[in-house]
Amino acid sequence: MDEKTIHNSTLNPKPISFHIHFNLFLLFLSLSLLPISFSALHKPPPLPILPIPSASQLQWQLSSMAIFFHFGPNTFTDSEWGTGRVDPSVFNPIRLNTTQWVQVAKDAGFNRVILTAKHHDGFCLWPSEYTDYSVKSSSWSNGTGDVVKELALSAKEAGLDLGLYLSPWDRHEASYGKTLEYNEFYMAQMTELLSRYGEIKEVWLDGAKGEGEKYMEYFFDSWFSLIRQQQPGAVIFSDAGPDTRWIGDEAGVAGSTCWSIFNRSSAKIGDTDPQYSQRGDPSGHDWVPAECDVSIRPGWFWHASEIPKSALRLLDIYYKSAGRNCLLLLNVPPNSSGLISAEDIQVLQEFAILRISIFSNNLAKNALLNASSTRGGGTDDSHFNPTNVLEDGIYTYWAPEESQSAWELHLDLQESVSFNVLQVQEPVHMGQRIIEFHLEIMKNGDWTKVINGTTVGYQRLLLFPTVESQQLKFVIDKARADPLISFLGIYMDKFSSVDNKFDDSSQARFNNSVELQQARSKHFLNSTELLRQITQNHTKTAAM
Repeated sequence: MDEKTIHNSTLNPKPISFHIHFNLFLLFLSLSLLPISFSALHKPPPLPILPIPSASQLQWQLSSMAIFFHFGPNTFTDSEWGTGRVDPSVFNPIRLNTTQWVQVAKDAGFNRVILTAKHHDGFCLWPSEYTDYSVKSSSWSNGTGDVVKELALSAKEAGLDLGLYLSPWDRHEASYGKTLEYNEFYMAQMTELLSRYGEIKEVWLDGAKGEGEKYMEYFFDSWFSLIRQQQPGAVIFSDAGPDTRWIGDEAGVAGSTCWSIFNRSSAKIGDTDPQYSQRGDPSGHDWVPAECDVSIRPGWFWHASEIPKSALRLLDIYYKSAGRNCLLLLNVPPNSSGLISAEDIQVLQEFAILRISIFSNNLAKNALLNASSTRGGGTDDSHFNPTNVLEDGIYTYWAPEESQSAWELHLDLQESVSFNVLQVQEPVHMGQRIIEFHLEIMKNGDWTKVINGTTVGYQRLLLFPTVESQQLKFVIDKARADPLISFLGIYMDKFSSVDNKFDDSSQARFNNSVELQQARSKHFLNSTELLRQITQNHTKTAAM
């Protein structure tokens, strides 16, 4: 550059506006080169509403159903509550096969089994070092057997969770009634069970005790601490929790309103108000979901004179337990040979067929959805779109925008459909929210209410007279916080009676059904396909 050019550029600099525009151009260019995600940030999930479940409680809730095995000397003496004075040699299940027990449970869609390791008679199904009243004094396997060990191995091989019941009431043990001595004895036996048999997923306790029996103070807090120490992944069941609670009856029936929320301080093991247990407490401070226990037979132990409930009766119980935000704990007692009886197996298989027939086909799966509002504005990439309610699992969900006066989901089924079952699920890891809801259909140009419901929780199933429509509206009327819906389904149940009358004609209708006949003719019941359908189409659980 010559001297003249240098002189002119010094005397005639570029205008200030040129520099400003040039700098703006560079800024725009740099922003345009940033990743697109810079301008597409997602709105975070809403805050959970307390209380919420622990990891072990959530895993328990996702299992939906479990099987109870009541087994012991009572099986051989035609008794329910043993005296503790029966000769242990009567226990002799010569064909014992715990692999059969577990396979029966698995084929029927259950993924957790619980064994009465010790019932009220004090007889132990494992060789305890603290009493001779156990399998080591029995005729079975010349006193060398261990039922708990065999079941633990069978459950592990099949991939099922294992739980154990250790009765606090012990009618055989001499120290029962002596507070310090018996609590030491009980905790020693609990330690054996929790340290010898691998992972235990549930420890089952209750406050059952006959009238006029010795007074006994149980050190529950010490017991619970021991369980937490030995098996931190286990849930603890009792009348009052701490992790799961008794529903308050032995019919397997929850209240039509059932909260997982509970106040443990308002409950006492062995002396809890059944109505409080059935309903739970929307103002509670603890997360203690309910477990509905019921036996497939009239008694809890096997009796040759008894017959099992029908599959239709089990389906009715299912609607009123697992369909009311609870876990169904179905007792299936092994017989005196050590096997699950053939008639019980048949009922369980038919129960599985019923559930598959009803719940394998969500009639709303191809619906077009829109919502009254969607968190984050309802953009296509929103994490909270209403279409999430058609995806299996609880970890995706529809969430409305905050501070709304209406919470509605509209479904266009694209064709007129007949149905009589509604399924709703909440993402319970975010807390239980819904207090009241209802379902409407479009009929002759007007919205018509089909059914009202109260709590939802992990799962709510409602059965009602068959309706037909293309347009549906699901409305949340009242909630503890902005409601969240993880799943919505409608189904056709061709077998159940809405008035809950299960007569001979309804059983005959099921026995003659196409679904049952096809399953039997194809030997479909014990196949892996049955388990796949139950797992994928019915439980609708997400991978943990």
